[in-house]
Amino acid sequence: MSHFKILGHSAVLGAQWGDEGKGKIVDLMAPKFDLVVRFQGGNNAGHTVVVKGKKTVLHLLPSGLLSPKTINLIGHGAVVDPQHLWDEIENLRAKGVEVTPKNLKISSQATVIHHYAKLLDQMRESNNKSVKIGTTGKGIGPAYEDKIARRAIKMCDLLDEKKLHQLLEGLWQERGILLFQLYQQRDVVRIEEELLRLQKLGENLAPFYADDMEIIDLVNEKSGNILYEGAQGMMLDINFGTYPFVTSSSTTIGGIFTGSYIPRGGLKKVIGVAKAYTTRVGSGAFPTEIIGAQGDLLQKLGSEVGATTGRIRRCGWLDLAQLKYAVKVSGYTEIALTKVDILQQITDAQVCVGYDYRGKFFDQFQMGMKIEELKPRYESIGNLSGELKSTMTREDLPQGIKAYIEKIEKHIQTPVSMISYGPERDQIIFL
Repeated sequence: MSHFKILGHSAVLGAQWGDEGKGKIVDLMAPKFDLVVRFQGGNNAGHTVVVKGKKTVLHLLPSGLLSPKTINLIGHGAVVDPQHLWDEIENLRAKGVEVTPKNLKISSQATVIHHYAKLLDQMRESNNKSVKIGTTGKGIGPAYEDKIARRAIKMCDLLDEKKLHQLLEGLWQERGILLFQLYQQRDVVRIEEELLRLQKLGENLAPFYADDMEIIDLVNEKSGNILYEGAQGMMLDINFGTYPFVTSSSTTIGGIFTGSYIPRGGLKKVIGVAKAYTTRVGSGAFPTEIIGAQGDLLQKLGSEVGATTGRIRRCGWLDLAQLKYAVKVSGYTEIALTKVDILQQITDAQVCVGYDYRGKFFDQFQMGMKIEELKPRYESIGNLSGELKSTMTREDLPQGIKAYIEKIEKHIQTPVSMISYGPERDQIIFL
């Protein structure tokens, strides 16, 4: 960690389709920060942290919770399933991790995922005969719909029985019709039952409630460092991603401004996390996807199974045209490259340097492109073999790894600042 320097407030964002290894990078950096902020998404995220062989998967809780001196904040831009959050807190406590109102804060203005949102999400995905988005079915999308439609339940509303009852009645007027008439769903929780359930959870979680802007200001006024933790990946962004096969929130740098708050002075570091290859969970076009034995091998070597859904991840080669687009959208100041060790085990690995599209060559993905029409242009990346150690400098790296990093940096015009070569916290090289 002595090589890692903190210059001020920073962000860690997914640069591909999610599952890039953000949890490890945030966990690694967290001891240097006073506050870690989750600013979007919900328990559809799966951030895996491995310390001394012990694996912890965090879904909604920020990945800084394994650093005892770091405060963690769930911002107002997140959507919260209160039951899942309470279970996640209890599970961490059972593992001996301290989770108290001192090191965990929850914005009182975060949106609640209620029973009807989850049920509607599941019914839509299972009954839609035309387009399968590939959602996790956890109610994320319908909860964000409630927010945009100005009818959402906020965390603070769980403590106001009259208002909570009114909000549930209003939601049920529409959700009930959809569930009954469109999906023939009759076995649903009644308003009174949902009211009591949410009230109880609100009482459990109330000690953690906070004004997230106030927390951020307090840290900033004391010259503390703040780390913003993104969920999912840039290509799943609701505005810039591969729509409609995207999540329901802003996974780019823009999501920090709307889902949280950046004090005066802004961000000094914006770290985009990318795998040395590419994966995607769920539906949607995937330009560099490898169909067949080679893709299966990459999936097996990388243990590419979704931490949240348990679904097999689709695997493909690193897409530099996509990564260049991600840099443009989110302004990454540097890249953290993960799972380099997995790619080392592939003898004929390739990298996408651009697309042939409608008679022209593009070295960068562009909004509006019909992804299914993209024809990736590949180059071999040669031999990546060689031992990797955390004590190495850039000059010490195996020649093939060094050349691969240089190819990436030249294409995206952004430095690779660290490479991860295993799941453990200390399996990382600072460049």
